[in-house]
Amino acid sequence: MAVFTYRQKVLFQHCDPAGIVFYPRYFEMVNATVEEWFDAVIGCGFPTMHGPMQAAVPTAGLTIAFTAPSMLGDQLEFRLEPIRIGRSSLELEIAAFAGDEQRLKTTVTLVFTKKGAGKSVAWPDDLRAKIEKEINQVVENNA
Repeated sequence: MAVFTYRQKVLFQHCDPAGIVFYPRYFEMVNATVEEWFDAVIGCGFPTMHGPMQAAVPTAGLTIAFTAPSMLGDQLEFRLEPIRIGRSSLELEIAAFAGDEQRLKTTVTLVFTKKGAGKSVAWPDDLRAKIEKEINQVVENNA
């Protein structure tokens, strides 16, 4: 798959009184994109991860650059690429566009953990294999 795309419409709930996306709402949109990627591409949605697996992937780091404002009613396309996987971490790059105009670019670092662990733990082999496959496709497409 390489690049995963997820579309979100800018709703009233996302905006300040001027009709511009209030920046913290972007973090919610980014999180929704990550959640959809785990479900649609990796095959492990958050209901499974947080339920039977008793696991989670909290955000450990996030850098973001806002490049243009988004307005009420805009159709945003979030493009996610997995970049690197470590023992327990995962780095994702996500950019949001309205048409050809980039609105933001972010790098998100997630860590895998299990309920009660109190720290990060190694990715399960099955999830690691699926994520590595996606990273390899990104590398091939960018070569």
